[in-house]
Amino acid sequence: MTHMKSSFVALLAGLVFGTGLYVSQMVNPAKVLAFLDVAGNWDPSLAFVMAGALVVTVLGNTIARKRSAPFAGSSFQWPTSRQIDARLVGGAALFGIGWGLVGFCPGPALAALAFGLWPVALFVASMVVGMAAYTFLLPSAGRPVQST
Repeated sequence: MTHMKSSFVALLAGLVFGTGLYVSQMVNPAKVLAFLDVAGNWDPSLAFVMAGALVVTVLGNTIARKRSAPFAGSSFQWPTSRQIDARLVGGAALFGIGWGLVGFCPGPALAALAFGLWPVALFVASMVVGMAAYTFLLPSAGRPVQST
């Protein structure tokens, strides 16, 4: 029953997240690129989306840290490292460069697949190839997580 419960919660969370991406227009690369164009025709509306996401994240983490176990799981898995290293900075920079060039990040790109546009499918396929290459070339690069 726990697996079914966690699957349902994951499905519900995904639907809420995907709906939020559509409503906020994060699946529209032109909207994202206009937000990132602070020196040109800047559209600050996505700042409100990010601020709302930050509020939800802070509240959710505050509630989660007070619980002994997640609602639909046996234990929380918290990161064990708080170190800012070259891998973290490099990954963040690569993510930001890709987001700025294309206007997509992984979540909105997956949600935008529903539009059936070939550039979106090409981006997602490239993203999957990149993830697979990283996993294949650096199999021990993942960091362990601590279960509590």
